[in-house]
Amino acid sequence: MERPLTGLRILAIEQYGAGPFGTQHLADLGAEVIKIENRRLGGDYARSLGPYFVEGAQDDDGSLFFQAINRNKKSVSIDLSQAEGREVFHRLVRASDAVANNLRGDVPENLGLTYESLAEHNPSIVCAHCSAYGREGPRKSWPGYDFLMQAETGYFHMSGEPDTPPTRMGLSIVDFLGGTYMALGLLAAVIGARQSGIGRDIDVNLFDTALSNLSYLSTWALNANFEPSRVARSAHASLAPCQLYKTADGWIFIMCNKEKFWPVLCEKISAPELARDPRFETFSERLAHRDELTVELDAALSAKGTDAWLALLSGAVPVAPVRTPGEALRDPNLEASGRIQALEITGSGHAFHVLASPIDTHSYGEDRPCPPLGADTDAFLRMVGYTDSEIENLRSKGAI
Repeated sequence: MERPLTGLRILAIEQYGAGPFGTQHLADLGAEVIKIENRRLGGDYARSLGPYFVEGAQDDDGSLFFQAINRNKKSVSIDLSQAEGREVFHRLVRASDAVANNLRGDVPENLGLTYESLAEHNPSIVCAHCSAYGREGPRKSWPGYDFLMQAETGYFHMSGEPDTPPTRMGLSIVDFLGGTYMALGLLAAVIGARQSGIGRDIDVNLFDTALSNLSYLSTWALNANFEPSRVARSAHASLAPCQLYKTADGWIFIMCNKEKFWPVLCEKISAPELARDPRFETFSERLAHRDELTVELDAALSAKGTDAWLALLSGAVPVAPVRTPGEALRDPNLEASGRIQALEITGSGHAFHVLASPIDTHSYGEDRPCPPLGADTDAFLRMVGYTDSEIENLRSKGAI
């Protein structure tokens, strides 16, 4: 069975995080994602990014950071600053569906990666851009990164305990979602181009992504003068009980986000009287008396360890243990279900482990690590009509 995006070809001029994360979704789903890398500049910056590398890897494909977001891709070396390199790129554009990049907002136009520049070579080409602040406006030339977006759009204000300094999320969530939104926009535009024969630019930027992720909180703030604030124990802004609670040996997170779960929780923890307590009968009353409720639940839950409560509550009340990432990844169910897979760097004799795509297509075929910089250059240049002697001439000039 072929993967669902088989036959979709994407040229990716990408670096580091957001762009590669997004195009990896497309590669996992079967798209042919070709990283266009400049050998003179060392290719994707993440190829050299440590501190962890695949044991035994001899080439520039050994960074575990790099491999985490570039699975199933190919690599072609082209110097877009040279006329000969741009001609190679334009030939590839004629044979492709889309060009994706996550460059600074002013760079795609300078490099000729916009629809206006590429339409003459392929009228149906889709140009997907993922920049920091967009390709227009006073900040288009500004560099920008995930943590800056979190700081500026309120994430720091909402994260952490009330009496601690503003705190970022532990993940580069804006990068990950920005890349994913770019991939979604690219697919939508390709569907449109296949129907109309006309491509377009699609723009996503990290700042807008960060704002968009505020979701219902933004609607509250825009319409009801709501100002999110940090709540102790990572609690929900308006629902209770929904927070961390103490057990005999650690912590547990409980989410009674529907009224039906509250009496079930009270029964399970042998405190049915709490469900009838007038302070805790409804969401609004529990929220008004959240501190008192926390004292009651801490006392009840401290009678047993976290594992004992999980055995008792799981499946009846929304509940989860509080794990480290390492503990989560050592869950034996992950390997048994195929969520962790081993990929081997060609020629190294050593495999490394990655998480499989969260989108399960039930397709056949093994995943592959990204190859060394330029490993697929000759094959793709031959595909678009270059002879071996022409390829060697381009290589001698540094154009590829």
